[in-house]
Amino acid sequence: MMENISVITLFFLSGLNETKNQRLIIFSITLLFYCVTLLVNICLIVTIILDKNLHEPLYILLCAFCMNGLYGTIGFFPKFLWDLLSPVHVISYSGCLVQALVMYSYACSDLSFLAVMAYDRYVAICRPLQYHSVMSKQRLIKLVCFSWFTPFCIIGSNICLTSRLKLCSPYIARLFCVNWIIVALACFPAETIINNIVAYITILIYVFHGVFIVWSYIYLIRTCFNSIENQAKFMQTCVPHLLSLMTFIFTMLFDIMSIRYGSKKLPQSLENFIAMEIVVIPPLLNPLIYGFKLTKIRNRFLSHITFRIK
Repeated sequence: MMENISVITLFFLSGLNETKNQRLIIFSITLLFYCVTLLVNICLIVTIILDKNLHEPLYILLCAFCMNGLYGTIGFFPKFLWDLLSPVHVISYSGCLVQALVMYSYACSDLSFLAVMAYDRYVAICRPLQYHSVMSKQRLIKLVCFSWFTPFCIIGSNICLTSRLKLCSPYIARLFCVNWIIVALACFPAETIINNIVAYITILIYVFHGVFIVWSYIYLIRTCFNSIENQAKFMQTCVPHLLSLMTFIFTMLFDIMSIRYGSKKLPQSLENFIAMEIVVIPPLLNPLIYGFKLTKIRNRFLSHITFRIK
């Protein structure tokens, strides 16, 4: 056992073992999908940065939200595309930990941004006279930093605890590195107790994020119920947020259900799709949802296109 521990410097990813004959097709589709994802996110981000009329809390949060989506895709797509062209699918020990850090911190940051955006909509609709004082530039910076750096530090602590474990197997039955799988490879289960405790604390923190979002929308719906003006605001700015939230929840639930119940019962291709959808679907859909639904952004896109045509 000690000999096995000393030689693990690479992990072998086995998620692509059943796709040998379709790899070029999958590579082409994935590359196209990644390019479209980059394009729609960068277009929205650049539009918000360049247009001073969009320098409002809602749009700045949306800009940071899309940047986080790009951060998550960088943790998955380049390595996945490389593996599709490679005969052997390996990743270094340190690279595996970095990938797990990026993937998990991206997902947690997404939920943090959704919570902060729910708070922004709550203040805008339920306390409109105090909106500019509450959502000041200083507070906005703090909220963006909270949404980015807090998840990074929390997940970083999880990854640091994982890095101390002695592992007995270099095989990961997924397309990418996942922290809980690395922990499951530990030679001595007793060493993983602290990891499990910290993991449960992390889950509770982000469950609280979800509870906060629900609480915000309870107040939002109550406030909008008797006001036509507030109903219009809700439909304009809250519906895109709810669609993004539903997309995030469904992708996470499918992944959790796959981990908990699906492992050996699902076809490998379906299991792969469920595993990767958290970094495939939300980063593509979020900028499209907001770009089409938010009037200011949509009008800015249309005016820019019209100007180019002329």
